Amino acid sequence: MMKILRKLSATILFAATALALTVQMTAVSVSADVGQPEIYVPALEDVHCQSYCVYDKTTGKIIMSQKADEKVYPASMTKVMTCLLSLEILDTDEKLTVSKSALEGLGNDSSLMGVKEGEKVKVSELLYGLMLPSGNDAANVLAEGCVDAFFEKFPAGGEAVNKDGVNAKYITDALHDSKENILNSRKIQAFAVLMNLRAEKLGCKGTHFVNANGLHDDNHYITAQDMCTMMAAASDIPEFNTLISAQSHVFKATNRHRAEPWSYVKNSNNLLFDPWLASKTANGADSHLAAIVGGKTGTTSQAGKCLTLYTVCKNGHDLMVTVCNVPPAYQFYLTMYVASVTAYGNLSCWKTDPVERVYGTTGDYRSINAPADQQPQYDGVDTPGKEPADYYPATPTPTPMPTPKPETDEEMMAKYPPLVLFVKQNTGVSITIGLIMLAIIIMNIVLIIRVNNLKHGRTRMTKRRNQNTVR
Repeated sequence: MMKILRKLSATILFAATALALTVQMTAVSVSADVGQPEIYVPALEDVHCQSYCVYDKTTGKIIMSQKADEKVYPASMTKVMTCLLSLEILDTDEKLTVSKSALEGLGNDSSLMGVKEGEKVKVSELLYGLMLPSGNDAANVLAEGCVDAFFEKFPAGGEAVNKDGVNAKYITDALHDSKENILNSRKIQAFAVLMNLRAEKLGCKGTHFVNANGLHDDNHYITAQDMCTMMAAASDIPEFNTLISAQSHVFKATNRHRAEPWSYVKNSNNLLFDPWLASKTANGADSHLAAIVGGKTGTTSQAGKCLTLYTVCKNGHDLMVTVCNVPPAYQFYLTMYVASVTAYGNLSCWKTDPVERVYGTTGDYRSINAPADQQPQYDGVDTPGKEPADYYPATPTPTPMPTPKPETDEEMMAKYPPLVLFVKQNTGVSITIGLIMLAIIIMNIVLIIRVNNLKHGRTRMTKRRNQNTVR
């Protein structure tokens, strides 16, 4: 009897302890709201940056600017020029070998594609490594490859000249050095000579390059206006637009990276994913932005945050937008600031020529900071006049059904008794508590039955003893 009682007491104590712990856990549990707040694009006067410029490539005019001719550091926006020259000089299908010199001076804090010394990499892969993860290593490899190819294609003394009308003699004269010495140890400097020549030919008066990647140097600088001019020139090359519009890329296997893909990278230009941010100004006016084709970001401690962008207005004008030197205190607002300048720039362009020549879905394209029912049903830029069957996808996105609005805590408290409300809000805990209580009840019933059996057994034994005594 005592054994049974001890076991039963231990079981009840365990059940009570579990119940207490469950209630305690329920009391301290919290729920997290994972919803996102609405994003508000700032007014133009609230944009904190050193300079910005909106250039209309279609008309050749500056639409809007702030200190657009003031010297700034470009950081990785430099890679726009590196990409432009690489696409002109190199064959995208050829392979370049990564040299030791291309990787020198790139510290752990440097943005990298991740290539290794001796690696043979296609130019097309290096271009993606240049523009998406902003690889400084890719920039150096491309620069060295361009100089090798330039001396081969446009030798000094020959008749062949590049787009700027020069051959290798221009480089040797500019560096006051021999071809052999330049190819052995001064390729990056030679590439900078070609970069500066192209900037000069484009009419950039406040630009000077000393490297291919944008790592800081006091003599490496641009202006916001010049950056727009260079971006406009690069946008003439279809492959350039393909690169800057790519949201992600996977790298193919090489002799030093056997796995395929060996790396996955995403574009650092956030407006490429959320172009809808620039579809309206701060006061809600339609910016008439048709599309954001792509762009290039840049960041160093001296340059701050910066971004150059290629956009299309609904009147068909190609607009280049550059925002330079967002200071560290506001660095997380770069996307918002560029969205603001882009929105006001496109609106200004539209007002000068308010004729819709291209369709764009930028205002509906809310892929990240938006619920599912605000996702786009079609993308891109198209020309007017097409039939809807040609313009919309063959299988349209189904119209989402409205979901019932959940009851608030106040509504539920008024509608249900406290116990029912607890069960509805804590289903799992309620089931656990119910099972524990059921077990306790069953054990009590078993205990009562066993105790009664013991009592009856003692009574029978007493009667038998009494009968035996009488006999």
